[in-house]
Amino acid sequence: MDGLTSLRVFRDVVEAGSFVKAAERLDISTAMTSKHVANLERQLGVRLLNRTTRHLSLTEAGSVYYEQCREALDILQAAEAAVGSQTDKPRGVLKITAPGWFATAKFADILVAYRARYPEVLIDLRLENRFADLVEEGYDMALRATSEPSPTMIVRPLCKVPFVLVGSPDYLKRNGQPQHPRDLVERNEIVLPTYTSVDSVEFSGPDGVFTIKNNAVLKTNDSSMSLQLVRAGLGLAYLPEWIVEQELATGVLTHLFPAYTTFAPRVYAVYTSRKYMTTKVRTFIDFVFEALSTDDSGHNSAPARGPSNSPRKLG
Repeated sequence: MDGLTSLRVFRDVVEAGSFVKAAERLDISTAMTSKHVANLERQLGVRLLNRTTRHLSLTEAGSVYYEQCREALDILQAAEAAVGSQTDKPRGVLKITAPGWFATAKFADILVAYRARYPEVLIDLRLENRFADLVEEGYDMALRATSEPSPTMIVRPLCKVPFVLVGSPDYLKRNGQPQHPRDLVERNEIVLPTYTSVDSVEFSGPDGVFTIKNNAVLKTNDSSMSLQLVRAGLGLAYLPEWIVEQELATGVLTHLFPAYTTFAPRVYAVYTSRKYMTTKVRTFIDFVFEALSTDDSGHNSAPARGPSNSPRKLG
């Protein structure tokens, strides 16, 4: 009698609460279910279950054995999934959470290209400027821009996204265009995000580092709203370079202090360490990394490939 099958039968008997229910779940006879458990007890030399006509319970030895048995079967299942994931074709729903400012033509092109390569994967993308709980909310993975990835997650660095200070030509004409970060004064009002603290920002440039306090004209948690407010001339704003590329290229917005850098959080692919990385997650992360790593050469001192870019557990 196969010992591994007996382990699985024993686990199902305990979890189902009866031999009959376990037999139905496993699609075998009740007599065969009982034989598998008896086989384990004979091999171990101990009774694992207390049996009566109405009740089934674990013995002390059975309770200890069940916990170890369950953990061993979980590890084996993960190992089987690991081998299978090398050949399985990615399919199914891939639920992802990402910052709101991922709603750009650049990222849309990446999604279109991924879909063309893996048509059996349905991406369910939720854009919101908050850190969702991947386990509690049922996400397969997250794309996060942060300088401090969670130590409870496995992460893979993808690229850096610099934030730039921009304003509309009309606004700068009315209020004057500062030539240096030190020229930012109270009349230069700034649309600030609520999802991160930018009450003051460091500008690093050829003549040193300058910490500038920001004077808020309005706060919002929506990056697209910030962009529209800046375009309408309400004030200046620190926005991801991704979402203002077109406006800067066409002159709709002006990049202030291009010789200076501010903050440039790194984007990470994040998935929980409590769930094995499926083929659909692995292929998506690899695909996005390939697409974004070429854009990172000017902002990332690390090589585009190599150990530093492999998935890693922090902490």
